[in-house]
Amino acid sequence: MNDMSAPKFGIGASARRMEDKAFVTGHGHYIADYQPEGALFAFVVRSPIAAGTFRITGGLDEVRAAPGVRLVMTHADIAHLGPLPCKGVGAQVDGSETRVPARPILCQDRVRFVGDPVAFIVADSQDAAEDAAELLEIEWEAEPATTDPAHTLEGGKPLVWPEFGSNLAFTYGHGDQAATDAAFAKAEKVAELEIVNNRLVTNYMETRGCVAEYDTASERYTLTVVSQGGHSMKRILAGDVFGIDPERIHVVTPDVGGGFGTKIFLYPEYPLSMVAAEKLGQPVKWISTRGEAFLSDSQGRDNVTKAAVAIDADGRFLGLKVNLIANMGAYLHQFGPFVPRIGTTMSPGVYDIPAAHVTVQGVYTNTVPIDAYRGAGRPEAAYVIERLVEEAARVTGLASDEIRRRNFIAPETMPYTTPTGHTYDSGEFAGHLDRALEVADWAGFEGRVQESAARGKLRGIGLTTYIEACAFPGGETASVELGDDGLVTLLIGTQSNGQGHATAYGQVIADKLGIDFERIRVIQGDTDRVKTGGGTGGSRSIPIGLPSVNVASTELAEKIKAIAADHLEVGTADLELVDGSVRIVGTDRAMSLTEVAAAAGDKSLLTAESRVEQERPTYPNGTHICELEIDPDTGNVAVLGYTIVDDFGVTVNPILLAGQVYGGVVQGIGQALLENTVYDEEGQLLSATLLDYALPRADNVPFFHFETRNVPTTSNALGIKGAGEAGTIGAASAVMNAIDDALTRSIGHVHVDMPATPAKLWAIIAETSKKAA
Repeated sequence: MNDMSAPKFGIGASARRMEDKAFVTGHGHYIADYQPEGALFAFVVRSPIAAGTFRITGGLDEVRAAPGVRLVMTHADIAHLGPLPCKGVGAQVDGSETRVPARPILCQDRVRFVGDPVAFIVADSQDAAEDAAELLEIEWEAEPATTDPAHTLEGGKPLVWPEFGSNLAFTYGHGDQAATDAAFAKAEKVAELEIVNNRLVTNYMETRGCVAEYDTASERYTLTVVSQGGHSMKRILAGDVFGIDPERIHVVTPDVGGGFGTKIFLYPEYPLSMVAAEKLGQPVKWISTRGEAFLSDSQGRDNVTKAAVAIDADGRFLGLKVNLIANMGAYLHQFGPFVPRIGTTMSPGVYDIPAAHVTVQGVYTNTVPIDAYRGAGRPEAAYVIERLVEEAARVTGLASDEIRRRNFIAPETMPYTTPTGHTYDSGEFAGHLDRALEVADWAGFEGRVQESAARGKLRGIGLTTYIEACAFPGGETASVELGDDGLVTLLIGTQSNGQGHATAYGQVIADKLGIDFERIRVIQGDTDRVKTGGGTGGSRSIPIGLPSVNVASTELAEKIKAIAADHLEVGTADLELVDGSVRIVGTDRAMSLTEVAAAAGDKSLLTAESRVEQERPTYPNGTHICELEIDPDTGNVAVLGYTIVDDFGVTVNPILLAGQVYGGVVQGIGQALLENTVYDEEGQLLSATLLDYALPRADNVPFFHFETRNVPTTSNALGIKGAGEAGTIGAASAVMNAIDDALTRSIGHVHVDMPATPAKLWAIIAETSKKAA
């Protein structure tokens, strides 16, 4: 039954996505759809070895003479370009700066992972470019590789960067070691564990791609590219790679089919396409295949962590130690070091832990570089603390919910500063835990265990209470304009990757200006039209962008009323904006927005611009409860129920919010149960296709129960906490805690790392049963 009192627009409205009609009817415009006249096609020749040297011994002339080939480039042809930069480094624990090895856009004579680019071929067709690549004669000299982050620092391991003398890329740290050591010295009990956060391959629906064009007259590049924000890409291309005036680069981003952080970054194919377009005087198009994506797109997670918590006689936490090894891959990617450095600042989670000390070691391996993937360090931190709290419950004999209640940060202590430097402004952690337990029927679980056992299944239940930091300090300029046609245009520098930005922004504009979605145009992804922008990442677009949209829309509404007031000869207080017009309240006298636009003598009166700055991050939090069954005969896991009670401060659009949370949880379930990135000792990626790399499907996912228990944040002008990554923050640990519970009830406590694949679980159960027999 519909709630007739529910608002159609404005904050809190369940407005249907205005973008979807185009998408579901095939009218979306993605990078592969863009085909400018005369476009040529590019292909990247990549290294088949993970470590070693190479030499192009011949075939360049044959490639250039091959049918349809227009250009072949090697390192010598782009030597004027700077390397791809790393922007995410900081000072190490000893005060020294992090050394950043140069990452060439095309390798000169040495490669460091399978997929490293060595040549770029442009032809009249994709087939011609790929066929020509077969003519290139390259002599490869493979060397021993290192691929396992847990062992790459051991003596005798091959060095990815021999000139550094070690595979250690950096050491970062947080907290107070002396205070933490003192806390452990007086502990009654200590819970500790070592866990793996498995490497993930980003599998968005749309692979990466670009089209580069060059205008000789203006000496200007236009790069149409899948991205999460063109302004940062423009700055890096101009300042770090080309060394030119940024105004010579125009970045355009069309519709984007998923980003998850991985599409933020600059990749070699983009400047290569730009150079080729300039040399040839024609547009150059490069579209990644799914196979290339496995070998070229930055990947996520891949941590090995040792953690311990000191506990007093009452089951309260005294101190926390975390020692994390973060795989960086072969190079320091654009923000790669930033991910574990910032993520580990969330190590204490929602718990009142007086002292903590965290050490992060970044290490090199001969693998695809690691960078931000949905959550970017915060899912890793939540996974560690929530698995550790379950171990603490086992060590103390306390129930999972009870040990959490005893150690939650109390609402009355906020603002609360953690020992790793975050200040939480709001949150009622026991409140959403209690609600989730009620919805999930935690109290009735024992009966369901018996029902599963009667069918020969192992049933488990697990919970997570998480918190994350997101929507980091900053602002986003929003410009709202009334056009002569009576349509309203928003220009803003965030970048939708499918989240529904136009809907979220549009429902506020519609509410303030009294119009429907059909009269609103949202412009993103064009660095000429939108002059500034922070892009999309860290769940920032709605918390950071919407306050500016709200203020700008309110100001434009007042300007519109002022123009209409002059012509209708009334005060602005007597006017309302409704149904696309400005009307005198209680009468039928009105001006349409088209008439208002025509009446404006000064067109600047039809534009309002705002930039609302936010000084602190937001801290969304919540409880996830997962209930599942394991089939001991096959190891297969069936997720039977999943309960989510979250605190997002203020809900902007319940439909959009649910979509974001569901998607994040599915990614977390995929990591926990399925996604297994496997390198062999030679650095070959064995799980390099979707035949070998398992993604979650519909039959892996249950129906979710999702609700909010919001406590508005004081950090955001509208009280909103970021939500785009939250689903991934809590999901993996909830699933793994449920698996641990199911196994403990049946075969005793055993440690299981992600992914808990059927083969892994079957082997554990079979081996334990064999020993028992």
